[in-house]
Amino acid sequence: MARVSDDELLQLAHTLGQKLHARGWMLATAESCTGGWLAQVVTAIPGSSAWFDRGFVTYSNEAKQDMLGVQAATLQAHGAVSEETAREMAAGVLEHSGAQISVGISGIAGPGGGTPKKPVGTVCIAWATGGQAPFSTVCRLSGGREEIRSRAVAAALRGLIELIS
Repeated sequence: MARVSDDELLQLAHTLGQKLHARGWMLATAESCTGGWLAQVVTAIPGSSAWFDRGFVTYSNEAKQDMLGVQAATLQAHGAVSEETAREMAAGVLEHSGAQISVGISGIAGPGGGTPKKPVGTVCIAWATGGQAPFSTVCRLSGGREEIRSRAVAAALRGLIELIS
């Protein structure tokens, strides 16, 4: 399987930007397995400074705790790749930014690192808006590292578009 094309990712980001701009909202992101790819796609859109506040790349557990306030107990009980951690990432982004909407992404892009319970391709994504509890999903994505990461970025963008629509 091929990764999600750059054109498709840019179209999703463009659509998201139009919706955010129309609402007067700012977006902030917290990424682990995608390593800033979501923020890169968003900032590739001209004028994104009107609706993108900031992005956090929190690859280590320590970064998730220090930068986003993810609880050590959450990481110990559920692991970095969990809906619980993704929800705390999304909530932490809102607390540490000027944004009204956020997304948190954590996953196992491979080729190693998977377990029987959390195989390679397991990606947890959470979305949050001010005043509401974050919600999350687990994606089981196939392919190699690049395919998994691009699909995670696309899923995060689609979720943001759905949330703001």
